[in-house]
Parts: sequence; C-alpha cells; structure tokens
Amino acid sequence: MGTTTVMHKADGGTFKGTCQTGDSFTAAACNEKVISARYFGKAWFDAVPESNRAGYVSPRDSQGHGTHTAATAAGNADVRATAGGEDLGTVYGVAPAAAIAVYKALWQSKDGQADGGLTSDIVAAIDQAVADGVDVINYSLGAAFESVYNDPAQVALRNAAAAGVFVATAAGNSGPGASSLSNTAPWTTTVAAGTVKSHTGTVILGNGSSYTGISTTVHRQVGPAPLVRGSAVRVPDTVDVYADYCMPNSLDTARTAGKIVVCERGVNGRPDKSAEVRRAGGIGLVLVNPGNESTDGDLHSVPAVHLDHTDAAPVRTYAATSGATATLTEGGASDVYPQVADFSSRGPSLVGNGDLLKPDITAPGVTILAAVSPDGNHGRDFDYYSGTSMATPHIAGLAALYLAEHPTWSPMSIKSAMMTTATPTKTADGRNSVDAFAQGAGEVDARAMLRPGLVYDSGERDWLAYLEGSGVDTGSGVKAIDPSDLNYPSIAIGDLFGKQTVTRTVTATTAGTYRARVDLPGIKTMVSPSVLHFSHPGQKRTFTLTLDVTTAPAGRVDTGALTWTSGRTTVRSPIAVTPQIVRAPAEIKGSGSSGSTTFSVTPATSTMTAIAYGPVTSPATEGTLTPTQQISYDAEIPSGTKASQITVRFDAAEDTITGVLWGNKVDGALQDVHIAVPDSDGAVTITVPHPTADAIFVSLVAIGANDETVTPYTYQANHIAADSPATGRVTVTPDRARVTPGVPTDLTAAWSGVPADARSGAWIEYGNGAGSFLTLN
Repeated sequence: MGTTTVMHKADGGTFKGTCQTGDSFTAAACNEKVISARYFGKAWFDAVPESNRAGYVSPRDSQGHGTHTAATAAGNADVRATAGGEDLGTVYGVAPAAAIAVYKALWQSKDGQADGGLTSDIVAAIDQAVADGVDVINYSLGAAFESVYNDPAQVALRNAAAAGVFVATAAGNSGPGASSLSNTAPWTTTVAAGTVKSHTGTVILGNGSSYTGISTTVHRQVGPAPLVRGSAVRVPDTVDVYADYCMPNSLDTARTAGKIVVCERGVNGRPDKSAEVRRAGGIGLVLVNPGNESTDGDLHSVPAVHLDHTDAAPVRTYAATSGATATLTEGGASDVYPQVADFSSRGPSLVGNGDLLKPDITAPGVTILAAVSPDGNHGRDFDYYSGTSMATPHIAGLAALYLAEHPTWSPMSIKSAMMTTATPTKTADGRNSVDAFAQGAGEVDARAMLRPGLVYDSGERDWLAYLEGSGVDTGSGVKAIDPSDLNYPSIAIGDLFGKQTVTRTVTATTAGTYRARVDLPGIKTMVSPSVLHFSHPGQKRTFTLTLDVTTAPAGRVDTGALTWTSGRTTVRSPIAVTPQIVRAPAEIKGSGSSGSTTFSVTPATSTMTAIAYGPVTSPATEGTLTPTQQISYDAEIPSGTKASQITVRFDAAEDTITGVLWGNKVDGALQDVHIAVPDSDGAVTITVPHPTADAIFVSLVAIGANDETVTPYTYQANHIAADSPATGRVTVTPDRARVTPGVPTDLTAAWSGVPADARSGAWIEYGNGAGSFLTLN
C-alpha cells in the first residue's frame, strides 16, 4: 500500500514511483527530495523468523548505511551537521537538486548472523527501479567474493544499464590484497575508495613525544591526564586482553575516572570502545592498531585519536610506565591525499582474466560525513563513515549531475567521460600512483569530466559479445569478441603473449584534431591512425593499438596510458597488460644425483634462450609438531633472488591432518595468507618466482586424534640467485636457438653432482625474467 508519485524528467521521460507504507513509515514521509520509497524482503522474511528481525519492515532505515549513501549522492545543499552538541560544519549532497527513490533490500537481524539481503530481493529491487524510470542506481553492496557475470544481480544491473540507467557499484572493502574485488561487470562503474584531507588529532605524551592520528572528536585540548592501558584499569573479574580491547563492562569506574585510556582495535566496534571508556568515567581514548590497518574518523563518545600500528607501539610502552600522562589536541599534519584506502579492494579481476581493468575509478570514501539513521548511530543524525560504499554515491551523484547537463547520454559515455579525465591518486610519499589495480583511471575530477573531448561508448550487444568472448553462453547469438576489444575507456590484456592488437572506437563531443601518445615501458606500441580529425560532435573514428613485448618483465603487470590530445583537451585511457614471452611449465621435476628431462615450451619470439641457475640445496630443519603447538618460520629472501621454494615434509599418522599456512611479508607485516596441503608423499611445496616480499612466512599445522599426537617434519627453504653457491651442475640444451613464434619446441635440462637424499632447486630462465623451476628429488 502507498501513494503513487510522478516526476517528469529532463530527458522527456517520466518517473512513476510509490511511497510504500510500513513500520514507522507513512506516505507523508515522502517529499520533494525522497519522492518514492519501496522495500523488498520476501525471501529474507521467509528465511529469518520474526523473532530474529531487527529494524523496520518498511522503507525506513534503521542502520544508517542507506541514509548515508543517499545523502552523499543527492542530499540537500547547505545543511548544518551537528552531533553531540558539536558543530561539524556544512554538508552538501553531490547532486543536491536530484530526487531520491529508495529501494530497500538489505535487512538487520537481532543476532547479527542474518544481516544483509538475499539475491531474489535485490534483483526485485533493481528491476522495480528500472521499471519506475530511475536514471542512476547506486549499488553500495557486494558479495564476499567477486560476482560472476551471469550472477542474477549482475544480470539485473546489465538490464538496467541496457535500459539507459547509469550503475555505480562498490569495489569492495577487502583490500589491499590482489584480486579482492566484488563488482566487476563492464556495464557498471566500479568505484574504489580514496582518502580526503585528514581530520587529525595529536597525542602528546608526558615524555615529550607526540603522535598524530585521525580524529573527528578532539575539538579542544584534553588533559594532561593520566594515560593507561585498558588492562591497567580493568574490573577485577576481567582478563587483561578483554580490557585492553575495551570490551563492554571491562573497565573499572573507580580506576578509569579522569583518565585517557589506550584501547586496542579489534573484536568489538571502534565506537563501542569509546562508549565503554565514557561509561567508566574516562575522559579520552587513544585507539591503536595492532597491525597495518586503516585509521578511521569515527564519532566517539569521548575525544579520541586513532593511531596506526607504527605509532601504537611506543604509546603502548609509555602508557605501561608509572605516572604516564598524555594530552589530546586538535590538528596535526595531514597525510598526503588522495590515496587509495588500504581497505579498498584491488584488481586484477579474476572473472575478467585480466582483460578488463577494474576498478574503474576512485572517489572519496574515507571519513565521509553525511546524514544517518539515529537508530543505529547512538541517536545521531550525522556521522562519519568509511568504505567503498561511501565512494560509490559520489560517482552516482556525479552521474546525476551529468544527466542534468546531457540527459540523453548513455551510461557508458558518462563513465568514459569520468575515467578519461580522472587524475592520478597519490602514494604515501606524494608521488603519482601508477597502481591501476588500486585506483583504476584515478580519482574523478568533477569539473574536467564535463569536457571529455572523446568518449568510448558501448551497449548491450557489445557486452553480450564480450561475455561470449569470456566463455559465457548468453544464448543471444551475438558473435564473440576478444574481451580486450570491448570498446572500453581502459585497455587491459591479461596475457600479452608477444604481440596483440586491440581496437577501439571513439565519439567526439567537440570538434578537433587529436594526436595519440602511448606510455608503456618495455612494450613497443603503434597506434593506427595516430591522428584523428573530427569536424563535428557525434562523429566516430576507429583506431587500433598494437602492443609488442620488448623488455618488459614477463609475468608482471605493466601499466601505462594511451592519451589523445587536442589543444588543452586530453583523453587518457589507462593500460594494464601482463607480458609473456614464452609458455613454459611452472615446474619441472627430476630425481637422482644426475639425470635429464625433456620438456616443451612455446616461444612468442623468433629467438629462444634458456639459462640455468643453481642448483641450490639448503640445509633442512627437523622438528616435531603437536596440535597445541604453533611452529612458524620466516624465510628471508636474499637480494637478487630469482625464485624461492619452500618444502615442508610431514611424517604424519593416517588420522592426522597436516598443512601449511603461508604468505608474503613486507616490512614485517603479513600481506596475504594462503593454504597449502601435502601431496601423496606428505610434502608441501611452495614455489615463488621473482619474489617481491622481504620474507615468506610459513606456519605448520598438524591436527591429530588428540592433543598428544606428535608429527615429525622437515623444513627447507631454497632461494636461487645468479650468485647462489651451486651444489652440483644444471644445464639446458639448446641454450639459444632460432624458433618459430607460437610453435612448441623441446628443451632438455640435465643435472649432475646433486645430493640424492635432499631436495635441490634450479631456475631455468628464458628471457625477460620468464622461467621454470626445476625441482630435484
């Protein structure tokens, strides 16, 4: 039930919606800003019993996420934001004149285990939005893993884009690890989160040291006052670690009153920690990161400063000393901005096989102030949120502005205009970032996007051809194209085997003569034609870009750009390719102190070279492992290492489960975590060609029938460099030959003088760093 609403749009179409009534939401809740509101929860209601439902069965928001994203995209202009009696300044929506239609499909459960939405409800919401006649969809949600192209929600978004609806989607908050994206379909604009000028606060310790972090709540000096760790002021029946995290009811009021408390990040929510400090009578909070994580501008219950892990250590140490004090002050040096947030998910897209560059673009998504639901935000009407969910409505709002200027433009033309006029984000030291898998085309430029010069457009038939080329049977009869040939504003080739040509078509938005320039190190490029002349807007021209691998390192992503220039107008397309000069086995195996093996490789060039390095046989470490033990190693990687191989052999009983957790370490911080299980001989082999980390972390696991089970093991790390001491000899024949590109050829690896009772490793390099690992014994 509800009231029908009608709005006549700038493109001549009509929006027709409904103000659907429900819990604490009447038709009167709609107005000239929120012109329609619906909710979709049939599947969720069927799955979650009423006794476990929280929030409102209506379009009304009880958590704050939907309100925040809507207000960011199209909130009113010149709104004064306040919280807790503090004036936070004036806020504006990106497109304040735009109208908002709400389609609620995400829900909250009382136990928190069923929060979110189900696919059928989300699809129904998308389909209804399209049927109602919306112009832009903000999709600030995603799955735990990258969605495949034929996922029902992605198909619904494709239908929306085919109907002329611009779709902005969140890249995800699973960064900074590679290939952690969520929404990567070509018909949507995938948005990464960037930082803004920091809201800062400074912690001044009684010993004179000072540390600046993020703060939105230190508006006047706090202290000097006693500085303590949570465990120092815990209630008697609480363990130290519980109080160090400032968990609910963990701090003693008599011991905490009047003090600034150091709380560890993690376990409970960040604002919940300051709420506990306030409950116990504390006057300030220093929130510290235990690892390399983001620092966040939450609205806390007491003045708070959030410090990163490097500054956290000395603050913890000092707080544990007798008579420690601290003062909290407003301000301090801001970090370089915009940087892509650590939490922002990174490419390359696994679903796209590296042939489609994602994310597309970056927008502000860290410490963003906007309206929220008081229900889920301690009674506040405004709050600071961070996430790619916050970046996405910036792009959605800008698309609405674009449609006000160009109401008939296609979604892909608008995306192209944003991407080709974007500016590079920054690295921590202030340089321009070249990490296309973090920033996409760069950060959106709201002014430059309105003057793109040229646009790369595509429609549903193009997307279907891309899908067919990506191995998806669309049933449409549309002929497949190479995925790299989709008429996209960026260029990506996940496997550049020697040489490849891609095709693009541009449409002029203004008359002019454009000249091409390509910057892509280690790749020979040719644009044909390299000069494009347009006599009037709307004119189209097609060109090709040929890329030929020369010196670019094989197997490593190479990034650059194609830029068209006409006077002061530049049209920049980011390029991300992975060069390959040979198809060869990743690993070759042999046994015995001497022997040989023949294997096949396929070269991409007419000259084939093969050089052997090693073999290396490092000493093995022997030990035993029980289910209650944690045994780990840091295999430090020497400078100049061409390849590393870790071998762990378990002598396990039949009822014992063994395995290895491993990952790369940089500056002592673990960057990623992988799981490796033994082969039929009980051996785990981890091979890392061209390691870029400082060390490889290896943790051994053995789970037996009981805690007394003992599992013997051996651990060995072989690092192979050009100058590694060899234990024996390895050769490859032929080591140089004239070959036919694309035609397989045989090579023979031979070894002698290798220890027969220990594992040895050698690296066979073909050129540009490409190679195969030879594992012996």
